[in-house]
Amino acid sequence: MSADDAIIDRLVTRLLSVPPELPAAETLVPDWAPERPFARPPVPAAVLIALIRRPEGHTVLYTERSPDLRAHSGQVAFPGGKVDAGDSDAGAAALREAFEEVAMERRDARILGFMPTYFTGTNYLITPVVAVVEPSGPFVPNPGEVHSVFEVPLSRILNPQTYGEFRIKRDGKEHRTWQIDHDGHRIWGITANLTRRFRDLAMDEAAA
Repeated sequence: MSADDAIIDRLVTRLLSVPPELPAAETLVPDWAPERPFARPPVPAAVLIALIRRPEGHTVLYTERSPDLRAHSGQVAFPGGKVDAGDSDAGAAALREAFEEVAMERRDARILGFMPTYFTGTNYLITPVVAVVEPSGPFVPNPGEVHSVFEVPLSRILNPQTYGEFRIKRDGKEHRTWQIDHDGHRIWGITANLTRRFRDLAMDEAAA
């Protein structure tokens, strides 16, 4: 058994076996507080943390969003989006979005489990879905949503030295997130924070 496989086997025991129940809106604390209170209930969403099996070891899949998108254009993200009425659960939503965004075949993915929900300052309640993927073909970006696709070695994701700090000002207040720089890509904000949560869960370490 490879070191990656041992980590993945251990990770399975720490993930939730079913999607978590969505907490009541009044109990939620966003990752950053908007200037005005939310005027609508949180929007359920799901992202796929895809562990891609490669000959040289597992990698984690990321997308660079299209610069033409209205929200978060050009930023790095996991495949994902809103949970639609036709999705049976967050896992189905994440796999559907991965197929729509990068042509990842559903049959290539095996869901390992789910992480606790993450509430954003943009009023999305995200369920991270973790899966092992053995791709049967290349990932092909949907040009309407995704500019490019790239992968980061799992070993790099698990290394605490990979993570720096990103600072941004919103409404005159400074906010901090994790930051990962890899091969010309900068991962920050929600995606970096979820990556760090995944890393801490995999390594059985409390988030810093």
